[in-house]
Amino acid sequence: MPRSPGRHPPTRDDAAGGHELGTQVSGPGRGGQDDPVTGSGAVGGEPVDPDTGGTRPAPARLEGRVVAVVAAGGALGAVARYGAGVAWPTGAAAFPWTTFGVNVLGCALIGVLVVLVSDVWPGRRLVRPFLGTGVLGGFTTFSTYAVDGQRLLSGGHAALGSAYLVGTLVAALAAVTAAARLTRGAVSRARR
Repeated sequence: MPRSPGRHPPTRDDAAGGHELGTQVSGPGRGGQDDPVTGSGAVGGEPVDPDTGGTRPAPARLEGRVVAVVAAGGALGAVARYGAGVAWPTGAAAFPWTTFGVNVLGCALIGVLVVLVSDVWPGRRLVRPFLGTGVLGGFTTFSTYAVDGQRLLSGGHAALGSAYLVGTLVAALAAVTAAARLTRGAVSRARR
């Protein structure tokens, strides 16, 4: 897929003639000296996704596989979230514990996944799209979080709605940070 030049500012690594996540591709419309917008080694100065094979556009075969694993993972994650909502329904004026729990758990799992994908399984191109974007993207839910918060606020439960909206953000950030640190520590200990 062609990348639009200038969407992201060039990085220090771009100025050095390459990109930390990919390989340099030069020529008309491919970055390098011929890119009038960035003058960088990365295509259009954009960061490069290591799952798509560097700065060169991913072959259609790989893109199709990535789309397929994201779709399959998203279906699994959405079904799991739906199942949680059916198993633990929330009343109209109640704290949405199920959505809160799903989002916090999903963020913790994303923290674990980030470390495993970068430190343990770096060469497995389809793991992150399947588990991260797919399963965990389908499992976690910003839209239900926003609707639940709006429902509480507009239903006369301002304190509860505010606590839910702020509490979810704080708990989710704490969960992803703690899980990533704990996983990185466990991986480090296992390698000794």
